[in-house]
Amino acid sequence: MNLLKYSFYSVVLSSCMITFGLNTVSAKTIPSVIYTDPVVTDRNYTANDQVVHIPTQNVKINGLFMLAAGKGLHPTMVLLHGVPGNEKNLDLAQAVRRNGWNVLTFNYRGSWGSPGNFSFAGNIEDAKAVLSFIQNPENQKKFNINEKQIVLAGHSMGGWVVAMTAAQEKNIAGVVMFSAANMGGNAVIAPKRADTVAWMADNFETLNTTPEKMADEVIQNQQKFDMNNAAPGLKNTPLLVIYSNDSFAKGDQKFAQTVEEEGNKNLSLVHIPTNHGYNDHRIALQSTIINWLDQLPILK
Repeated sequence: MNLLKYSFYSVVLSSCMITFGLNTVSAKTIPSVIYTDPVVTDRNYTANDQVVHIPTQNVKINGLFMLAAGKGLHPTMVLLHGVPGNEKNLDLAQAVRRNGWNVLTFNYRGSWGSPGNFSFAGNIEDAKAVLSFIQNPENQKKFNINEKQIVLAGHSMGGWVVAMTAAQEKNIAGVVMFSAANMGGNAVIAPKRADTVAWMADNFETLNTTPEKMADEVIQNQQKFDMNNAAPGLKNTPLLVIYSNDSFAKGDQKFAQTVEEEGNKNLSLVHIPTNHGYNDHRIALQSTIINWLDQLPILK
């Protein structure tokens, strides 16, 4: 497996795993875009935000396109939040933009003001609609998108959406998953329905649905929603899997192993010893992702 090797990492000599040492990240070893604003050389091409409304099914969902500074085409990341999405990782989005990338964030149907009804299957449909939006030649011209450098990135449930989506799509330059929540896995679906409902109730804010509907959807689709089903479709896609010390860690490691067994030769698995929200390792999270993006090959 292709291991990331940066000087501020503490490397554990076991197969395909890197662990961050505590208090070892210094300003000399993290990407400068994390702590330095870009130099603006042309005021006609400054970084800016564009509100977008992306059609999916019979509604238009809310999106924010964070456009990078500079003339010409830019690599573009689609950044997906989890459920309900209290942590949207906008600090990561800003750092990636300072590194020269456009970043598109959006809210799934029925979440955070986007119209429609929330559902897990609908989230995948929405992600596909967002991909279609940025693959549209008119939008690529309007937003200066390099069609050869489109990356999907997702946190928590967003990581699951990214995997399930990218496995069915072509022309994806890379996939980033951090603390992906397998919506078909045992960390979400409990033996008793009541416990699954309770888990959903804790992640219910802003969503146009009910905890009971959320629980029943994952229970009824457990096999279909298993993230490991996406592994064959990702065998040729550069993949970065980051996991933390949360309940999804074992599932994320298993997923990485499954993708590797499918023949993926460009897979990096990184462990950051923190909680699900990376609350005390935000710079480590940003550094890992930005350094990985910098070595990502452009599609032919």
